[in-house]
Amino acid sequence: MSARTEIAPSPPGPPVAVDGETFREAMSHLAAPLTVVTTRDGQGRRRGFTASSVTSVSLDPPLVLVGLSNGSSCREALLGAGEFIVNVLGEQHRGVATAFAERGADRFQGLAFDTWPETELPYLTGANAAFRCTRVRHVPVGDHHLVIGELTGLMAEGTDKPLLWYRRGFSTAS
Repeated sequence: MSARTEIAPSPPGPPVAVDGETFREAMSHLAAPLTVVTTRDGQGRRRGFTASSVTSVSLDPPLVLVGLSNGSSCREALLGAGEFIVNVLGEQHRGVATAFAERGADRFQGLAFDTWPETELPYLTGANAAFRCTRVRHVPVGDHHLVIGELTGLMAEGTDKPLLWYRRGFSTAS
């Protein structure tokens, strides 16, 4: 775990530039739900990554946004996929979140994934919810891509407390 950066109050006057580490520390105060985003690449291989930057965008049509780092090993797979699944993690999925954040490993190995009916998309059995999405757009922004998907299916299995990312560690809602 990296050392924490203290956040100093902004001085009066014109805005001051904020560096990446200070911004990261400030954003660690914003609790975020943890998800695993899964899809298949062009060769049909299962791909996925842990994401904390997932939010609703629109109710009509139902749209979700996934923030994807340009350095992600799943970047090309997700940007090239027509569909993906957002698996909402519960408190029992800490190991899943950790596995899907690792590089160079078979992230699906030994974990409870099934195939979404009528597709080849992998989804996490026992997830609090799984959202099947059709990718409608992606927008490059800074060092990320914002991937927007339209909800085309929903499974809500779990009732566990949500797994959250807060202050650079796992947490759950009280």
